Amino acid sequence: MTARTPAIILGGTGYVAGELLRLVLGHPRLELAAIASDSQPGEPVADAFPHLAAACGDLRYLSLEQAIETTMKHERSAVLAAAPHGVSHKLLDSLLTRAAAAGAKPAVVDISADFRFADPGEYARVYRHPHGAPSRIREFSCAVPEHLDRAPTPHVAHPGCFSTATLLASVPLLALDLIEPQIFVSAVTGSTGAGRNPIAGTHHPQRHSDLYAYSALAHRHAPEIAALARAAAGRAGHFAFVPHSGPFARGIHATVQARLSKHLDTGAAIAALRGFYAGRPFVRVLDEPPRLKDVVASNYAHLSAVADGDTIVVLSVVDNLVKGAAGGALQWMNRLLGLDETTGLTTPAPGWT
Repeated sequence: MTARTPAIILGGTGYVAGELLRLVLGHPRLELAAIASDSQPGEPVADAFPHLAAACGDLRYLSLEQAIETTMKHERSAVLAAAPHGVSHKLLDSLLTRAAAAGAKPAVVDISADFRFADPGEYARVYRHPHGAPSRIREFSCAVPEHLDRAPTPHVAHPGCFSTATLLASVPLLALDLIEPQIFVSAVTGSTGAGRNPIAGTHHPQRHSDLYAYSALAHRHAPEIAALARAAAGRAGHFAFVPHSGPFARGIHATVQARLSKHLDTGAAIAALRGFYAGRPFVRVLDEPPRLKDVVASNYAHLSAVADGDTIVVLSVVDNLVKGAAGGALQWMNRLLGLDETTGLTTPAPGWT
């Protein structure tokens, strides 16, 4: 039998951690070695994720310290970090320092924002606190998997869900020099994007049957989108980003609009997107506008475009918890471990959710 790599999930009670757990438990080349939660050490994992009870059995949470100790026992392991922003950088710095001393070589994919910016000063400006491990930043690359064939670093920071949906739509336009650099983005996200702890904006009676914008032109993901687009396309774009809260649990629908720098009709726009993503197994470019239900709970992204010669609109849909977080992170982990990037991720969307 082919050996499995031990997998350690850090920050194990949130929605993204639940998706990481679901994907790791079904992965043919990973074996769950630990899932950690400092808030619930010793508690049954199935209490937090009843839908995974049949797969979890009597699995219990470890403390973060116990999970780090588990990592030290393996020469090679897969560490998937779902700790909050502002916590992950110190946690991973400690883990990597101790791993080096123990002769262990974990591959890390971080899902927080802590290693997405190459400049610690930019991180501090956006998140309003200093980076806790600035010397570690150079050990992490950050990109949507479809925009970087191979990570030049030992570890990866996965972009956020809004960023994933927006970058998939906008990077081809910039890279192919199809548009002027001013890009307008309107993106609608499901309530799971706000995390597991209920707040006014995600409480069901407030969000049900409603749609509203928030942090217009001031969302913290806008600088991340701009920086990652520049790195992926080799050309800067100016993003006017307006996020919206939608009355559904999962998924992101992004509408990306820009003025064309050359005449293009809809057929040519769709052909350009298809050419750009040729050979990318998780991106499908459609002739018709994409729908969230066709990607929710999967690692697939669907795109389409409309162009009238002067303006282009690219429509992008992803699942925020999978392609925008846990699935994209696992796609990167597959690459770091030398596996095919699709391993354990090809289950299609269930539909009719």
